[in-house]
Amino acid sequence: MKKGIFLFIGVMSMFTISAQDISDALSYSSGEIIGSARYRALSGAFGALGGDLSAVSVNPAGSAIYTNSFASVSLNVSDVDNETAYFGRRNASSDSDLSLNQGGGVFVFESRNENSLWRKFALSVAFDNTKNYDDNWKSRGVNTTSIDQYFLNNAQGLRLGDISALPGESSADAYAGIGSAYGYTYQQAYLGYDSYILEPVSDADDNTLYTSNIAAGNFDQEYTYAATGYNGKIAFNLGAQYGDDLYLGLNLNSHFLNYERSTFLYEQNNNTDSVINQVGFENNIITNGAGFSFQLGTIYKLSNEFRVGFTYDSPTWMTITEETSQYIETVRVDGSENVLQIVNPQVVNLFPDYNLQSPSKVTGSLAYIFGKQGLISFDYSRKDYSKTKFKPKSDAYFSAQNDIIANNLTAAATYKLGGEYKVDQFSFRGGYRFEESPYKNGKTVGDLNGYSLGLGYNFGNTKLDLTYDDYNQSKEYQLYSTGLTDAASIDANNSNITLTLGFRL
Repeated sequence: MKKGIFLFIGVMSMFTISAQDISDALSYSSGEIIGSARYRALSGAFGALGGDLSAVSVNPAGSAIYTNSFASVSLNVSDVDNETAYFGRRNASSDSDLSLNQGGGVFVFESRNENSLWRKFALSVAFDNTKNYDDNWKSRGVNTTSIDQYFLNNAQGLRLGDISALPGESSADAYAGIGSAYGYTYQQAYLGYDSYILEPVSDADDNTLYTSNIAAGNFDQEYTYAATGYNGKIAFNLGAQYGDDLYLGLNLNSHFLNYERSTFLYEQNNNTDSVINQVGFENNIITNGAGFSFQLGTIYKLSNEFRVGFTYDSPTWMTITEETSQYIETVRVDGSENVLQIVNPQVVNLFPDYNLQSPSKVTGSLAYIFGKQGLISFDYSRKDYSKTKFKPKSDAYFSAQNDIIANNLTAAATYKLGGEYKVDQFSFRGGYRFEESPYKNGKTVGDLNGYSLGLGYNFGNTKLDLTYDDYNQSKEYQLYSTGLTDAASIDANNSNITLTLGFRL
């Protein structure tokens, strides 16, 4: 009963248990339509084309390009190959996933009024996966900074009485109670103290200074990362054709987020006078969210061959819920014996809901149509990631994080180029895309380069499309927010095979 009460108070507690940061903000607010096979084959350069359900999720005017009602569904096989470097050592890992990443339908209604300039209307509903979080990697190296610095940084200045268990109190009750009363930082200090990593200068409750039972020297560290989940949206679309050349569209988007991540650090040392020679530290997080955005788009035919497109994507307003759990174990030298100390509270920290506002985006597009033989298309997008905001802004922690975001992130451009050539019922496709880094330093997350190749076959009322695409991006992953702030360098290569079945309704 006592544990349940602490959990309830933890839910009702507010800002002091916040743990969100710039990496979370970027992860939850970035992403592109993964899309149908044809869309991916042209690397997403569909802003002035339309006629594809994933394209409708990019430029809502694209639904009015359709001449017949249409539906499609897509399967995607993704593979992520990571090469990590950490203090001179390299590791390789791979992860594959099969998903239903696109589906929807568009219904076209021709105007019955021959005198009206409104030629037709289109209604569509489309689901698209915008980000796949499935990822696994491992890094290992010999560092001169220990995980003890994480716990020391969290503990210094805190009263010993506030980060230690009461007499006879279980680790579950202590961990939950400390988090409820004082917050996340105090919980980290408690884990460091109860695992014997931290040594108070004095045993008095009002002690606020701590040393480490891990001696200086070299530390063999292995860090594993495992994540799963997705970010997606459902677009409710209205499109219309006005006259012979103008297409207009509106999307009302419902966004949903599911993300789970588990990390584990194993550290060992043989340093002289070190009381602790092994540490295992696990952190788990589950994130769920829902949000809303809208899009306005237009496509205009300058001639039978040339088309231009423009799309405005509003900010996405997300409400996010997070829960975390932690575990730590240490091996310490006690006389002539090695003693295993396990602190496993088995308590879930339930954080108050918070809001995240991702930045708006604008896209300009050009396309040249070679009659029925083929096309070339180009898209340019710009998104200012420094405008990403945690809310409420009145929260001191979120305000500080927003300042960090504004100082470290920047506006980034995306360039997409695609082409298609038709021979009888076959369509041959290819594309290239380049995305600038959202970071001012260009290193924390690097530029993205990708290419795509695709093939389609038109059976008449049914279409079958197959695409392979590949992109590469490097990043620097900082292990912890304080103390052990060293980063693992990751070179990620993502490849996808997408199969789409489309048919007239």
